[in-house]
This record gives sequence, C-alpha cells and structure tokens, in this order.
Amino acid sequence: MKVTKSDEKLKAVKKAGVVLKPNSSDMIEDFLEIKKYFINHGIDTILEKNSAKMLGFEKGLPLKELCKEVDFLVSIGGDGTLLSVVRNSFEFNLPVLGIHMGTLGFLTDVLFEEVDTFLTDLKIGNYKIDNRMMVECHVDNRCFVAFNDIVISRRTVSSMIKIKAKINGISFNSYHGDGVIISTPTGSTAYNLSVGGPIVYPLTDAFIITPVASHSLTQRPLVMPADIEIEFKIKDSQGAVLLIDGQDTYEVADNTVIKVNIANKKAKLIHRTKRNFFEVLNDKLGWGN
Repeated sequence: MKVTKSDEKLKAVKKAGVVLKPNSSDMIEDFLEIKKYFINHGIDTILEKNSAKMLGFEKGLPLKELCKEVDFLVSIGGDGTLLSVVRNSFEFNLPVLGIHMGTLGFLTDVLFEEVDTFLTDLKIGNYKIDNRMMVECHVDNRCFVAFNDIVISRRTVSSMIKIKAKINGISFNSYHGDGVIISTPTGSTAYNLSVGGPIVYPLTDAFIITPVASHSLTQRPLVMPADIEIEFKIKDSQGAVLLIDGQDTYEVADNTVIKVNIANKKAKLIHRTKRNFFEVLNDKLGWGN
C-alpha cells in the first residue's frame, strides 16, 4: 500500500464545464453568481445539457461533448453530484472542482462564499489536485467504475446471501449475511464507515472489504493492497443486487462471478491547498473530540 501524492496542475484555466445538482432549478441565482465570479477571473463556463435544461437555458452540451471542450469540470451540489460527475467523465481524465451546495460535503470543500477567493488562488496555481483510486467491477461481460464503493447485496430483506470470495484466484472467505462492501479509501467514510469499517486515508491505494450484518462473529473488515484482483461468486438461488456508488443498480444471478480490481486511471479532484483530511473528519464527524 502507498500514498499517491502529486504536484500536478491544470494545463489551462480558460474553460470550465459546469454540472449542477439534479432537480435543483432553484439554484439559478446561485449559479449566475458563480458564473459571474468565473467570468471576472477570465474563465468561460459551459453548462452541461441537463443542467442547462433544468434552469431553462437553451444552450448546453452533453457531458461527453462538454469534456472535450473544457479544461476542467465544476460540480455544483453535494457529494452525490460530484460522484456522478467523476464517474460519468472518467474516461476523459479531467480534474473536477466541487463547489459545496449540499449537506455533508466530504468531497466538495469549496463553499459558495469562498468561490471568488478560490478562483484567485486557482489562477495563480495555489491549489492541489488529489489523485483518488477508482475501482472497476467486471460482471456478465460488463464493466462498471466506482469512486466510493461497490456493494453486493441480498435481493430480499427476508433472507441472507452467501458469497464466496477469492483473491488472485485463491479462496479466502465465505460471507453469509446482508452483503459485502468493496470500498476505495475515498469511500471508507461512506457506507463502509456506517457498518463499522475502517477509515483509510483517501490518497492510499488499497481496497477495504467490509461485511454487512455478517452472520458470524469471526467476520471482520479487511484492508488489502490495490494490486490484487478480488473475485466474488454469488451462491444464492435468488441472486444478488450490485450497487455502484449507491447510484446504479445491476441484478446478478446465482453462480455469477464478480471481479473487482483497481482502475487504470484515477479520479482527479481540485482542492484548496489548506484542505486537511483530518480537519474534515473533525468538522463532519466530530473526529478526535
């Protein structure tokens, strides 16, 4: 396991692609204010198509086209919005700036009232780009990419699920309970944390495997190096449900094999230089109090 640090900077700071939290048409005044800040700093903004339609604007580009036109992306909303932007723009390897207009805000650390000041810093290079590990999930000849976690869950609330697991082809465990979470370090403070999994520093390259409501006192969370392939085989006549970052679901049948490995690229998040992970834990979760 290792911590990935980077001195990477944006190649240009001229065009920003903006994606807004869905179903938030009341955000129009805030968006126009943010857009004004960007213009004052010499940065053009282009709205993603669905965001533009939500606000009643005629012009907007589909996300994949938008990614080809801009230097970086801006997510305006909460962590869920940022997760969606990162996953859906992953193939373009664009850094993403999160402006916090949500609730918790683990990933989106620039507040609305800080945008103008942050853009001043952005223009002079006073910021950092975090490279966050992503995971790939291969099942039924399909591939899903997750930023936080992949969850293998039971189909019904009235029964438990059995899952057999291998690491690099060697059997290591059988899980019997509500399911299993395969989390990235970034996702360690999400669902993984709520079921008793460990907090892992977000720039670490590692997998966290955490059972959900295990029917065994011996089952405990595991932190594993990222250069492995984890294989899960469903052993349940009802099959299972696969949840990708809590946003997409995919049903799998009995005896289906699900393979999970580190993605070949990393998510890039633009942050303030003074951002400190442990201060975020203290602020959001009362860590250390």
